[in-house]
Amino acid sequence: MKNIKFGSGALAEKQFVNQLRKEVGEYFTENNISTKANFAMVFKTIVMLSLYILPFFAILIFPMSLLSALTICVLMGVGIAGVGMSVMHDACHGSYSKREWINYLLGGTLYLLGNNVLNWKIQHNVLHHTYTNISGVDEDINTKGPIRLAFKTLLKKHHRFQFIFAFFFYGMMTIVKLINDFPNLFLYNRQGLVRAHHGSLQTEFIKMVLRKFIYLSIIIGLPVLITNFNLWQIVAGFLIMHWVASIILSLVFQLAHVVEGVEQPIEADEKYDNWHVHQLRTTADFAHSNRMLSWYVGGLNFQIEHHLFPNICHIHYKKIAPIVKKVANEYGHPYNLKPSFSNAFSSHVKTLKVLGSEGLHY
Repeated sequence: MKNIKFGSGALAEKQFVNQLRKEVGEYFTENNISTKANFAMVFKTIVMLSLYILPFFAILIFPMSLLSALTICVLMGVGIAGVGMSVMHDACHGSYSKREWINYLLGGTLYLLGNNVLNWKIQHNVLHHTYTNISGVDEDINTKGPIRLAFKTLLKKHHRFQFIFAFFFYGMMTIVKLINDFPNLFLYNRQGLVRAHHGSLQTEFIKMVLRKFIYLSIIIGLPVLITNFNLWQIVAGFLIMHWVASIILSLVFQLAHVVEGVEQPIEADEKYDNWHVHQLRTTADFAHSNRMLSWYVGGLNFQIEHHLFPNICHIHYKKIAPIVKKVANEYGHPYNLKPSFSNAFSSHVKTLKVLGSEGLHY
């Protein structure tokens, strides 16, 4: 791990953090509500899980054409992406419930996608949330195959076209993780991060192998045994499901961290000022007024609020966003908000173009 330290910052930055915490805390206290999930969140959990599980049972139970089955696989991809963003994400942050066993249980929905919870917590909760957009440390802005997402990385000729082909490769994220979970586990173990999460390499490796075997046995093995589709048709449906889920998950992330106005700190080995201010500089929100989008993506269009308060359930982000924006503006800190999904998407495409043509830093 790089030697990255965040300081408390100047007096004004300390005052900003104190004021922000105070006003957000007062919102929950004055309204007498918990920072965790409410009934609306529980209902959403049921809906998202149903979008994934019920279509799968339909394929197993009801005779249907190949086209119908592949269409259902698209729906499963939409469903599992929703589970990841709206259920697993909160649970793995410990923000779904005050009861740890509930967070553990719902965090395990990541296994429904074949990925590993421990790896995800290290990569996301530790590396991404602590060192947001710091090239070489935050894996989310590492080079993804042929896609260049960080200005500090090597610029190659094919990157000039990445604003066109990037979206196809975004759809490979979860499939790649199925395999990369193994070398990543060894990497995190060398960095001492597995031990820091009270795990051991041998135990975690065995559990990972067993969980992936069970996942593949169910998601591919059961259709082979029960349906009339052949193996290649089932594999095609499996890949379609993962591609749909992956492109949704990847795109939602990119619209929050690889858009205009979002910083990528140049040097990794340095001492930074206030961590909260760092989050404001490296994160963006989008489409606050789009209720359906906010509902489906688990409030991840409120990424600023999520990065500042990861222990608060996303169901509350819309209410605390005006508070965060007001306090940030009062102290002269950026609050990067793209007004709509299309605006954020356009900004991401423009940023991909710049990343594909400039070997410079922000």
